[in-house]
Amino acid sequence: MSVEARRDVFQAIADPTRRQIINLIAYQPMNLNAIAENFSISRPAVSQHIKILMECGMVMVRQEGRERYCEARLDALKEVAAWVEQYREFWNTQFDSLDNYLNRIQNNHQSDQ
Repeated sequence: MSVEARRDVFQAIADPTRRQIINLIAYQPMNLNAIAENFSISRPAVSQHIKILMECGMVMVRQEGRERYCEARLDALKEVAAWVEQYREFWNTQFDSLDNYLNRIQNNHQSDQ
């Protein structure tokens, strides 16, 4: 099984540290040291999180001289948004049905009085 087959965007956002990394670099690229300064874990641990984000297609790392800059690739989140949307539609339909039912009960109760 290839690395690409093992990793997906859901794995990337499942970890709070990776979500924080994404938040840090969402608006501007940052070098690895600057990212690591925001965490109380080791730099190698941060690098491992970056590696997973790269494997999921959520981060691109580019070399600029001696520095490595991480850039967010947020298009991958479209997959998550699409997955969530199907459930949002389902629950909206359920709540609309419940609302209609409660309105009918209330109207029947008021007409019985």
